[in-house]
Amino acid sequence: MIKKLKVGAALMLASSAIAGCSTPDPTVYSGLASARQLQPNMADKTGRVPYRYQTNVNWSQYTRIIVDPATVYNGPDNQFGKVSEKDKALLANYMQAQFTEKLKTRFAIISTPAPATLRLHLTLTGAKATTAVLGTASHIDVAGGLYNTVQAVRGREGSMTGSVNYAVEIYDAASNRLLSSYVTKQYPNAMNIGASFTALEASKVGIRKGADALLAEFNRL
Repeated sequence: MIKKLKVGAALMLASSAIAGCSTPDPTVYSGLASARQLQPNMADKTGRVPYRYQTNVNWSQYTRIIVDPATVYNGPDNQFGKVSEKDKALLANYMQAQFTEKLKTRFAIISTPAPATLRLHLTLTGAKATTAVLGTASHIDVAGGLYNTVQAVRGREGSMTGSVNYAVEIYDAASNRLLSSYVTKQYPNAMNIGASFTALEASKVGIRKGADALLAEFNRL
C-alpha cells in the first residue's frame, strides 16, 4: 500500500512538473497568410490540429506539386522558446526535405506553376528541444515511465521530450487560390526513448510524422 502511495505521489509530482515543460499548442499565428481563414477544427479529437481551413476540392485532379522552401515564422506569437536560429533553420530545411520525399510518392515534384499542380507552403512556427539526459531519464524512472505509458495510450505528448509546431498552406499553383490550411503540433510517441537521445530528434520525428499524415490525407481523398 505504501509503495503504491509513493508511486502515485511521484507520478503526481512528475505530471505537475511536466505540465510546465510542454510546448504550447499551436495558435492562429497572426502573420500567416491564411490566418483570417483558419477556424477551430471541431473534427480534431487529438489536439494536434486545432485550427483548419478547408475548401471543397477534388484532389484527384492534381498530379503535380511545388514544395516551397520552408520558412521560419518570426512573428511575436512564435513558439520557439530558447531554440537557436541555427536550429530553426536546420529544422525548416529538414521539413522541406521530408515533405518533398514523402509527397513524391503521390505527386510529380516540379518547380514552376502549371495546370493540375498544387503548391505547398510550410511555415515552422515553434519547436521545443529535448533536454537529452532528463528526457531519457523520464522514460526510465518509475513516475516518468507510468506517465509516458498513459500518454502513449492517449496518443499525447511524453515527458521532457521535444516537439514541433508548424503551419501547412496548400494552394492551386496556377491560380494561387488557397485550398486548405492548418496549424499542427507533432511529437514522438510518448514511449519512443530513441527520440530523447539528442536535442532535436523529437522535433525531427514530429516532422516525419506530419509528412506521413499529409501524404495519408492526400491518399484518402
